[in-house]
Amino acid sequence: MELLYQSSSPHHELFVYETTQFYGEKGRFRLLEFSDNAMQGALDMNDPERILFEYPRAMIHLLEYNQPRFEQVFIIGHGIGTLTSYFSDKRCKVAELDHEVVELSKKFFGYRGDPVCIGDGRILLGSEPQQAYDCLILDAFSEKGTPVHLISHEFFMMCREKLDASGMLMMNLFGKGEHDPLINAIHTTLNGIFTYVKAFLLPSGHRGHIQNIILIGRQTPFGFQARQMAGFTEIELGEGYTIRDRDPL
Repeated sequence: MELLYQSSSPHHELFVYETTQFYGEKGRFRLLEFSDNAMQGALDMNDPERILFEYPRAMIHLLEYNQPRFEQVFIIGHGIGTLTSYFSDKRCKVAELDHEVVELSKKFFGYRGDPVCIGDGRILLGSEPQQAYDCLILDAFSEKGTPVHLISHEFFMMCREKLDASGMLMMNLFGKGEHDPLINAIHTTLNGIFTYVKAFLLPSGHRGHIQNIILIGRQTPFGFQARQMAGFTEIELGEGYTIRDRDPL
């Protein structure tokens, strides 16, 4: 492993490094990480157009399968700009809290997509017109996980108001699947706002390990093709509490 960059921003400790292995695959890979070893982006240096992580591939399928003529997307959480780069022919508005993350995406990962708005994603989304978006994507993390103000009843209500009649909210989360109280609470909170809600898990092979989870909320029914979900499988989550803005986690 070769460390290319390390710094501490007001929000994260940031690392960029290269490695010759990525989950058992040999090659040349460049990664962006936070201080808790949470990978925020990965680039195959031999095939820069390739999307390495499973969750953006699954999200791309869900959006293209259910909204083939979508035009406008709002993304909270930039990373290295994987989704924005893929949807370069669409109108994407991106909110990122950490200015340095955006600069690293340009310097080390070749990001050349739409300009990124620096600031709190909820505040920036709140200033957008009603029913303006076909899709909202939440992919934002701190060292403590997804910030509570981005998983609350009040935030999801705002999201519903910013989406058009067939719009989708898609969330990338981490948790222990069906046995995670916080994931169950997020699901229950989302289910109180949107008529149709689904959850998808990327199995890790180890019960109880932290895993990628995608949650979807929509006012109209939606489907998917299992073979296009990059290994994610639909799961049933248990009942949890409703998260409010005033609630500590």
